[in-house]
Amino acid sequence: MRDAQAKTIYLKDYQLPAFVIELTELHFELGETATHVRSRLHLRRNPELLGNQQDALRLDGQDMQLVWLKLNDQTLTEQNYSTDEESLTVFGLSALLGEAIDTGFVLECETLIKPQENTSLEGLYKSQKMFCTQCEAEGFRKITYYIDRPDVMAKFVTTIVADKERYPVLLSNGNNIASGDLSDGRHWATWEDPFRKPCYLFALVAGELRFIEDHFVTCSGRDITLRIFVEDKDLDKCDHAMLSLKNAMRWDEEVYGREYDLDIFMIVAVDDFNMGAMENKGLNIFNTSCVLANPATTTDMAFQRVEAVVAHEYFHNWSGNRVTCRDWFQLSLKEGFTVYRDAEFSADMGSRTVKRVEDVSFLRTQQFAEDAGPMAHPVRPDSFMEISNFYTLTIYEKGAEVVRMIRELIGPENFRKGSDLYFERHDGQAVTTEDFVLAMEEASGTDLTQFRRWYTQAGTPQLHITGHYDADAQTYELLVRQSCPPTPEQSFKEPFHIPLRMGLLDADGYDMPLGLEGEKRGSPTLGERVLDVTKPIQKFVFTGVTSKPVPSLLRGFSAPVKLHFDYTRDELLFVMTRDSDGFNRWNAAQEMAINVIHELLEQHQQGLPLMVDEGLVRAFADVLQSAIDDARGAQVLDQAMLAQLLVLPSEAYLSELAAQIDVDGIHHVREFIANQLALSHVNAFAQLYTLCQSSNLYKADAAGIAKRALKNVCLSYLMRQPEADWLETCYQQYLAAENMTDVDAALRFLVNSRYPKAAVLRSQALADFYARWKHESLVVNQWFTVQAIASRPGTLQHVKTLMHHEAFDMRNPNKVRSLISAFCNTNAINFHHVSGDAYEFLADQVIALNLTNPQIASRLLTPLTRWKKFGPARQVLMKAQLERIAAQPELSKDVFEVVSKSLR
Repeated sequence: MRDAQAKTIYLKDYQLPAFVIELTELHFELGETATHVRSRLHLRRNPELLGNQQDALRLDGQDMQLVWLKLNDQTLTEQNYSTDEESLTVFGLSALLGEAIDTGFVLECETLIKPQENTSLEGLYKSQKMFCTQCEAEGFRKITYYIDRPDVMAKFVTTIVADKERYPVLLSNGNNIASGDLSDGRHWATWEDPFRKPCYLFALVAGELRFIEDHFVTCSGRDITLRIFVEDKDLDKCDHAMLSLKNAMRWDEEVYGREYDLDIFMIVAVDDFNMGAMENKGLNIFNTSCVLANPATTTDMAFQRVEAVVAHEYFHNWSGNRVTCRDWFQLSLKEGFTVYRDAEFSADMGSRTVKRVEDVSFLRTQQFAEDAGPMAHPVRPDSFMEISNFYTLTIYEKGAEVVRMIRELIGPENFRKGSDLYFERHDGQAVTTEDFVLAMEEASGTDLTQFRRWYTQAGTPQLHITGHYDADAQTYELLVRQSCPPTPEQSFKEPFHIPLRMGLLDADGYDMPLGLEGEKRGSPTLGERVLDVTKPIQKFVFTGVTSKPVPSLLRGFSAPVKLHFDYTRDELLFVMTRDSDGFNRWNAAQEMAINVIHELLEQHQQGLPLMVDEGLVRAFADVLQSAIDDARGAQVLDQAMLAQLLVLPSEAYLSELAAQIDVDGIHHVREFIANQLALSHVNAFAQLYTLCQSSNLYKADAAGIAKRALKNVCLSYLMRQPEADWLETCYQQYLAAENMTDVDAALRFLVNSRYPKAAVLRSQALADFYARWKHESLVVNQWFTVQAIASRPGTLQHVKTLMHHEAFDMRNPNKVRSLISAFCNTNAINFHHVSGDAYEFLADQVIALNLTNPQIASRLLTPLTRWKKFGPARQVLMKAQLERIAAQPELSKDVFEVVSKSLR
């Protein structure tokens, strides 16, 4: 069994499918103990495979019972076929079919499956009282025997039969072409999808559901019906998702020229779901956390997530469905491109700068860590053991950055031309990342040969830049050195093509003209420009620079790299307060804080007394004054941006920057600095907190979200004061707030407070919160998370206790993520306690979930995979738990791959 688990699939071994499927007809009889599935596959030998003489047909299939099998209406016996745990193979097709093997034949079968027992949540399964599917990446093979690969595309006709009282709603892909009742209390519905698609985009839903309906008129005048299906109790939480859907449809028409193609677009909310959502053609299935939103139950962050995920899945209709990926190595073709598209949509819906800050913060904290760990892989991987493990931040977030860099290099107009060419050329096809890049090259006339290394080389490149000003020659020189550290299976890296967007700031903070030495005479570029960094060492000399500038580098985070430039703290303060690029203002604030934290961490490790640098204190004073002026109506800066400037770098990001992570030291120093800033600016924080109060009705718009963000950042600092007054203020906010954003923030601050007087208020708030919201599953998930991420001692034991709570269910991925994953991934000071108890706790959960839901089990493993980043004592403890997991007798492929790579 272990040999089978360890089998590696390589991109270099890709071959065209020996057979193609023209039409797939499916018939489901949904039952309470078992479901019967009949399939009719219209096949023929693949004419594109030159010299194709394939005589045996292999179909993928798992966890099912074959009832019967027919070929062109003739029943086959076991002399004609064989089955094993992963496939069905029909032999001797030429003898059985003759010329029909090339002109077309029909293979029919009936399989028996048990969705009620399907805890992996792949294929067809039961979520509470609802039947639903998740077929990406390889779930369809758990429904019926099929050629389960993305480059086999067929039209689908699906008939669903079920008990009408229990399952009044029957849904599948495409358009509903017929329905009716049966005499035995059952009913049926037939759905036809006119567009060819791979089976991973198949969807089925049957349940007792209600829906809200709206309409969208496309740019060509077609009227599209929009429906969001939910349980009856959730009907009041769908309006935001519907508005987001309509906004996304209009945006995709205006920005990309993409119009929706079916007559109906449907979304179904499901509580048990391994992922966030799934873009099945015309029938998107969503995790409830990504579609339900109501001010009383949903935070601002969750509102924004719903908007982004709804848009993401809708955008997949073109970047993923109409044009799909040839094989799973090309996964970023659809995911990276679509993440980029949804990020741009969200930026247009709110604050573009803040959206960029949020995305880069996540990328640098999480994806950079992935790039530096044992699971590091290129955006287009060369191999994998289990495809579910490659739905990674590298594929999604770094893949989006690769698309963004193409736009940086060729410009927005050429990027639109390239996307138009890509969609028109490959509509209805399964293609590769190379096809995408070729379309961009041809549309723009830009050579992207070297740029392709972003798809094939793993790791995070580093840019070491130095600057030199020559007053006599009036030149400014940037010397750029690029490198990339070794990653598993890639010890040497060729130079990347890196777009470095930059500007030079004069003494007043204005952008200076940028003329490069050696360029043809003419007007120099004004404001900023993108430098093409293509060599290991490269020099850029700017001419006509009349005074010493301060460089503004990597504006907008134009490339996913680590930038090293030796700014003084005065220069960082200058960039932070004067740069026209909002992202770099925030980044300068982060760099200043990081410098101070690193300095104090060294002092702490040497046992020296700590003192916060006055420059950082002054920088916070400047930001707070700007925020106060803005709140009074001066409109100095975006309030959301001001809130970002007041947040110190996270412990997770500080850990990612460290060669060896000092968990306790990082936590102690960051807490010390935050406490000192709170003491130094208590009056300003209090004044701003008051100014940000609002009696207006809640709106999940940019202005409202920004004001609440700024208010709650202030409260987080005020809660560091020893006075009981602020505890009471926080508790009153919890009681009086009419939106979940303010309630959740107050609850988090109470739970994290270490002052003895907070204990009673914390207990009262937690009890009240659960009593008020225990019937709302998503809100209860927040309740679990607030307690799981508490930095106070004893949290691990509390998490263990909560696992026995009536609201916790180990079978529900949302519950696992909200409690176990939140603790292990977010609560570093408690998870990495020197006892190692939390490492053993995590290993226990992985071992248990390995037997029921391998996908979730493998994703839980991430904190242990980075064991080499810690000191010797913690390394021993973490490695021991990885070895304990590896020693389990029946590891899933998902868990085995992660553990084996981590222990290399």
